[in-house]
Amino acid sequence: MTDDSPSTSVSHRPPARPRLGMAQGSAPWLLPALGAAGVAALAARGSRTRTALAVPVVALAAGMAWFFRDPERGPATGRVLSAADGVVQSIDLRPDGRTRVAVFMNPLNVHVNRAPLAGVVTRVEHRPGGFRPAFDKDSERNERVIWTLETEIGEITVVQIAGAMVRRIIPYLAAGQKVEQGERIGLIRFGSRVDVHLPAGVAPAVEVGQRVRAGETRLDAD
Repeated sequence: MTDDSPSTSVSHRPPARPRLGMAQGSAPWLLPALGAAGVAALAARGSRTRTALAVPVVALAAGMAWFFRDPERGPATGRVLSAADGVVQSIDLRPDGRTRVAVFMNPLNVHVNRAPLAGVVTRVEHRPGGFRPAFDKDSERNERVIWTLETEIGEITVVQIAGAMVRRIIPYLAAGQKVEQGERIGLIRFGSRVDVHLPAGVAPAVEVGQRVRAGETRLDAD
């Protein structure tokens, strides 16, 4: 697992953190960017040259803040909800009868991922791999975190796949914890893909190219 990941021996959820609108795990990137922007803005006062130099620093900090935003979602209705914001990249019937719905997230999407439905986290597996762009077919061998959830409709698998940039997945929960539908389960930095494997017999309600939102868009058909 990563340095930011919870211990798998923990069976209780940590105290609720204040909702500041920024993703848990963003501080190592966001705080230095905001600090540099503040220093650059102060240094730029009274100088056109320093102002010109400060613009890209401030723009970078603004971009970081936008990337790490963590808006509230829901309540939503639906048996299985999308785990990620983005565009449905592919829908594949797997050899075991399950259907994989792959959602590609570009850097402008919210990168906090959510549980598709309520259940118990039975396994959180970190699998090392490469770092191809998440839209590349070779991304099947990318670094990933595989979530297994036991739910009322059977086992659901959620796979967070790292992309080509920065390549860090931060899980928020550990095996043995209960999770509510739409609850935050982790963050991927930066640009990536999230797959949801629907149980056998559960048909998808989305189509390739459709835009979806984590915790809001229903993935399964009635």
